[in-house]
Amino acid sequence: MRFKYIGIIYAVVIVGIVAASSQAQSVEQKPDFGAYYYHKKSLFEALPNTSNEIILLGDSITDGNEWSELFGSSRLKNRGISGDVTEGILYRLSEVTESNPAQVFIMIGVNDLARGIPVDTVLSNYGKIIDQIREESPDTEIYIQSILPVNDEFPQFSSHTDKTSQIKQANVGLTELAKKTGATFINLFDDFSTAEAKLNPNYTEDGLHLNGQGYVVWKSVIGSYMDL
Repeated sequence: MRFKYIGIIYAVVIVGIVAASSQAQSVEQKPDFGAYYYHKKSLFEALPNTSNEIILLGDSITDGNEWSELFGSSRLKNRGISGDVTEGILYRLSEVTESNPAQVFIMIGVNDLARGIPVDTVLSNYGKIIDQIREESPDTEIYIQSILPVNDEFPQFSSHTDKTSQIKQANVGLTELAKKTGATFINLFDDFSTAEAKLNPNYTEDGLHLNGQGYVVWKSVIGSYMDL
């Protein structure tokens, strides 16, 4: 009997260890996109879906605008998260597609480049984003917005603002990807650039993000593509 009880205790301990290990592995498998990312992701998941949504999807440059107020339409939904990358978009994309939005305007990639992620990887992830939207919400119109220029004359975001050549390369690839997939490419780069291909200082305070006037310019370009 003594050995039987020891065996039972041993089995319980093993089950407990396995369960704890499985739980630890589950926690470890959650991508480390940062607390702000998960706060915003959980908020987006809690917000109600509405019909005919127009979604602006991206990182801090999208996150920083009051889109519905700027356009005067509650159909516009801001799905930007500061610091986000293409992998982060993929991880949260089902929340975007579950409302079967009328249109999705995507801008993502500058944070990838700042972290040393190759242009080819950015383009590959973009392809996955488009494929997933097509699969989960086939009637959604997809708009790929070019990555904006940056300006290295500002010191705040030096890991981002020295990526002009990679940004140009990525935008060429995004143009081709749009043609290949039937998405619409919107060239914002030229509208925001100086003659030296730098982000116009009239539209930024830090060489990366946009000020109010910058968002007004953005509106003037993409407004004609929006089904408002």
